[in-house]
Amino acid sequence: MLDGLRSRYHAVLRRVRRFERREVREFRRWIEHTTNLIHLSVLLFVPLLIAAVTAVSNSVDVLPFVLFPPLASGTFTLFAEPEGKYASPTKFVGGLTAGALCGTVAIWVGVHTSLHDPIAANELVVSPAEAALAIFLTGGVTWALDFEEPSAFSTALLALIAPVFTNPVGFDEFFLQFVVSVFVASTIVAAAFHVWREQFYERRSRLLYQSTKGDDHVLVPMRGEKSRTAAMFGARLAAAHDAGKVVLLDVVDEEAIEAAERTMQVPTERSETELVDATAAESEGVETEEVQVADESAKRLETEANRIETKVGVPCQVVVVGDGDSPARTVLKTARETNCDLVVAPYEEERGSLSGFVRGLFRSDIDAIAFRSAGEPHDRWKRVLVPVRRPGDTAHAMIDFAQRLTGLAGTISVCTCIDRENERRSAETTLADLVETFEGSFETRVSRSSIESFLSANDTYYDLTIVGASTDRSAASRFVSPPTFERLHDLECDVAIVHRG
Repeated sequence: MLDGLRSRYHAVLRRVRRFERREVREFRRWIEHTTNLIHLSVLLFVPLLIAAVTAVSNSVDVLPFVLFPPLASGTFTLFAEPEGKYASPTKFVGGLTAGALCGTVAIWVGVHTSLHDPIAANELVVSPAEAALAIFLTGGVTWALDFEEPSAFSTALLALIAPVFTNPVGFDEFFLQFVVSVFVASTIVAAAFHVWREQFYERRSRLLYQSTKGDDHVLVPMRGEKSRTAAMFGARLAAAHDAGKVVLLDVVDEEAIEAAERTMQVPTERSETELVDATAAESEGVETEEVQVADESAKRLETEANRIETKVGVPCQVVVVGDGDSPARTVLKTARETNCDLVVAPYEEERGSLSGFVRGLFRSDIDAIAFRSAGEPHDRWKRVLVPVRRPGDTAHAMIDFAQRLTGLAGTISVCTCIDRENERRSAETTLADLVETFEGSFETRVSRSSIESFLSANDTYYDLTIVGASTDRSAASRFVSPPTFERLHDLECDVAIVHRG
């Protein structure tokens, strides 16, 4: 009974751990969306900063609470649009301080002229003339100094009513207290924003995006005539990382063993190099025919591995395994055993649709690429087109793969297609958010045509097109709008179909 309770306990613990891993993985994918990251940052950092400024205000009696509304709105503007027009710490501090300065100057002018009403000095009544002068001065100063900031006009008007909420002081003391308070508070916020943007937001591709830290151990199943080009493609991806490696895999099937049985009676010369230990294999119960097939396959893969290592300079290993219950499961099992986090397989079709082997790879939790070669085999891809449907981890992986292939000297075009013209501005912002996290130069394109028409019209200008496998979409969504790669048949460039596990 005790053993039964222990086994149930461990079973529940395993389910909890699987749930935790799944939730963590889903959260990492969710946070890769730039809009989600910004919203979460606003939700977390803006309240914390206002709380910090409030704590300082309560302790030193320098920062009047009345200035917090424009400070909070300005802080939100900074974090909500970290690459926007007003996302400048210097502009933020300068604008708010300039507004406070102009507001106090308007009070001074009103006190020394007939604009100021002494009866309303201690009441919540503001002279219209002083308000107009404060806004006029703020607009002129911020325009001249390039400190245009919406919150600057708030601090300018705030200066007109601040004396009502503060202790009665002379004008000189008020001027010093209010302007310095605005400067100190805005500097605290601007410093925190600068650190967040430089140390986290601008580096989010390295800190959050899984594709930029993984997919450097590549397994290539050598299936079909196009496998050599797929192996070179995988090697280029792996070579971009210092820890990259390539594993060439061949699966020994029953047909190859039967063919070996028919040729066993014909004596052949054997090479001095035997990649499979026949004696050890026989002692483990492996038939001679299987040993011969594995040995020949290993020699063939070794030749290809030497070619890859010479051309690309990435370590290349060879693995030969027996056929299991299905080719896809055998490949995925081998990928896990060899510590590979990316499978690059030649594209295969069966009766005009994606083969069961590739579909099996696309249903796994391991990243996979189906590579379709067009025309003459390539060993370099310097012009790459990346059409994206929406932001996310798959889009980031596609751009990362394109950059690995082209390096800093190649050409990468990231594009999307829209249905209506009023979607253009949002699409341009989405593409900008995607490419700004990667080093190097990118071209972004937004087209009103369909994705098929756009790619057909531009395929001759590129060596490779990288598209998503749409495995993160529901079955209903894929039925209504089939994946892009299923609608592309006659492109003159190579195509890489990316699945994120």
